[in-house]
Amino acid sequence: MKVMQTLYTMGTMEKDAVTGEPQKVLQKHFEQTQSLLVYLIWFLTEVTRYAEKDAHQRAGKHLPNAADLNVNIKIAGNELLKKILDDLALQEQLKKEKPELICDRELLRKIYHSLADSAEYKTYIAQPSRDKAEEKKIIEFILNDLLLASEAFVSHIEDIFANWDDDGEMIVQLIIGYLQKPGSYNFKQMLSADKQQFARNLLQTVLEKSEHLQDIIVPKLKNWDPERIAMLDMIMMKMGVAEFLYFETIPPKVTINEYIDLAKEYSTSQSGQFVNGILDNIHKELVTQGKMLKVEYKKN
Repeated sequence: MKVMQTLYTMGTMEKDAVTGEPQKVLQKHFEQTQSLLVYLIWFLTEVTRYAEKDAHQRAGKHLPNAADLNVNIKIAGNELLKKILDDLALQEQLKKEKPELICDRELLRKIYHSLADSAEYKTYIAQPSRDKAEEKKIIEFILNDLLLASEAFVSHIEDIFANWDDDGEMIVQLIIGYLQKPGSYNFKQMLSADKQQFARNLLQTVLEKSEHLQDIIVPKLKNWDPERIAMLDMIMMKMGVAEFLYFETIPPKVTINEYIDLAKEYSTSQSGQFVNGILDNIHKELVTQGKMLKVEYKKN
């Protein structure tokens, strides 16, 4: 998906790309995903820590009442929160990203007060002891019911991160995994070295072999005018044929299925069927011509 987005960006540029620019654009896509993950984790911790700020503000009123002077701040000492805040890799990334500069403080305040008014929170603070499962449960409640279920919060994220629609589902899964084991992520390199290298190689291959890939695709278009085919469809077909020819460990069926899914999600309503038909025909022809040189991939 990130390679496809990069190729689309390069295809819409009015001037020719300078050497190394496509790889920089790809890296920027990776960094946007990383920034989104870091910001969501940070915002989650800020909601959880807001109890202390709320208690301080209420106690500082001109005429505080008994409730103002006795705000329960149990959640500020949440054991899972402590583990997240003790994650040195996360803290290092937060210093670099500076999420506090783009935070909507009023939205943060409103979400905290929604938390404080919820039955789940009242049940949580009513228990004087700390249970590991309950500590995690209240954090997950904030994430799922107060952040992700909030139109205002999602709108806030969409305003800041253009990649939310593309990356949101994956990021949420990453956060859920992170809450299981804080400190387990390398925030400097969210993508494994192998996957990152694959993306770079695929991007470079499609760019360098673009004309050759198009020469293979065009004869299969029959009555279609290549100039009238959606740019994304052509990009995905080039990527698919590139995987057929130059990435010997990727099974053809995997390639075809991946690009069918991408076409359905990112292009026109007929794109999935269209891309499927073209790639399937090219695959069969390459097999007949003896050009489909695949090897079985085995992990060491």
